[in-house]
Amino acid sequence: MGLDIAVKRVYEPPASSDGQRVLVDRVWPRGVRKDDAALTLWLNDIAPSDELRKWFGHEPARWAEFQQRYRAELDSNGEAVGQLRALLGKGRVTLLYGAHDELHNNAVALANYLRGMG
Repeated sequence: MGLDIAVKRVYEPPASSDGQRVLVDRVWPRGVRKDDAALTLWLNDIAPSDELRKWFGHEPARWAEFQQRYRAELDSNGEAVGQLRALLGKGRVTLLYGAHDELHNNAVALANYLRGMG
């Protein structure tokens, strides 16, 4: 059985089906109160580096290269990845992000990375 990972914008209301809610952005999302986010964890250490995030700029044309560079960062970030995998061992985890683009963001790339790990 695969990992139970969901991806959702942090601006969407929490749902009981979310399981453990983990914000995976380096910067706190604008206009979101901490209580309203209903987080299990804010794992900002797993977010892409500032340099990579700024380079990507949510440009879909850079998506493939962004995922490749982000995977390399994740490969060398064992502590944060291990923390997230430990949560996944307990059931569903919803990765939360603040970007407008629902298809090209770090949470989607992170979910793909984790699924690839099995």
